[in-house]
Amino acid sequence: METFAPPRRFVDNPNFERDRQSVLENIDLESIDAPIRGIIKDFMTLPYCFTIQCCYGHFLCATQLQPDNLEPVPLTDAGPVTYRIAYIALCLENSEHGASARMALQDISTIDSEYVQFGSPTWFWNRYPNSYALQVEPIRFADRDQAIVEHAEALHIQQVRNRFFVRIAGLVHKLQTGCRQ
Repeated sequence: METFAPPRRFVDNPNFERDRQSVLENIDLESIDAPIRGIIKDFMTLPYCFTIQCCYGHFLCATQLQPDNLEPVPLTDAGPVTYRIAYIALCLENSEHGASARMALQDISTIDSEYVQFGSPTWFWNRYPNSYALQVEPIRFADRDQAIVEHAEALHIQQVRNRFFVRIAGLVHKLQTGCRQ
């Protein structure tokens, strides 16, 4: 599955409100990885945005083989690690608030430009115009949804992923405050 494409410009989307309502009515919060469930709930309160998909990111190695395991990377080298990407994909309204959110989301990629990408994957965009995704993935694997990396790099990715979600949580709280003013 394509996971990365450069960010696109906003376009008119007359179906935004209908699409947002449909997604909000059908979202199953229990199916979302527990560490990011609160972030997704917070995004649901913003009237100019909705979440399309997300994943906390998972590390699989010899000692952790469950595909949806939320355990941290072992501190001792357990050999190569399969990393399944952390990401959040959102659809934004073509509005002043949507444009501000887009700029703030894009800024999150400055955490580590070699490991965090911001873009508009075609698969999301074709379903929901004005879709944007942030992902944590080594740039050399930016177009893949998983990668096999060495243990030391997996530890670095984990650190970047953790900072990534802290920044996103802070951003959504800031956006919520802006909506109430």
